[in-house]
Amino acid sequence: MVALTQGTWVIVADGEKALVMENITDADDPNLVVVAVEEQDGPTGKPTDRAGRRNDGGPKQKSVIEEPTWKAHAKSLFVQDLANLLNRKGLKGAYDRLVLVASPHVLGLLRRRLHSEVLGKVVAEVNKTLTNHPLHKVEQVVRHSLQPKARLA
Repeated sequence: MVALTQGTWVIVADGEKALVMENITDADDPNLVVVAVEEQDGPTGKPTDRAGRRNDGGPKQKSVIEEPTWKAHAKSLFVQDLANLLNRKGLKGAYDRLVLVASPHVLGLLRRRLHSEVLGKVVAEVNKTLTNHPLHKVEQVVRHSLQPKARLA
């Protein structure tokens, strides 16, 4: 069982917003306090309004060029910024234990970008998107997710 001991940081993130929280009480009755809120700057706008076209070798032959995935790129940049923050704070000793709460995609992006020493501080991952939930609901879901599951005989 993973316990939310005092001082454990809980990161609740999606591709646009991240809540950095710290448990200020013991593991029996965790009390998460928001330390920081990181939000993606508003998108600068769509690069184009439609997919591009290019001429192929033959007469009257054209191909469609897929529109750039600017939303995915913005999400990736935001996760990189979050990873940089966690790396900076973790390497300076701001926390010893870390719980990551995010969608599978964001968890994967974060894992790839976190320093190995910071990855060693990750004690649990919760596969849920909770950024827009009230704090008491986040506490409840995280606490429930970290409890050991009963095994059937």
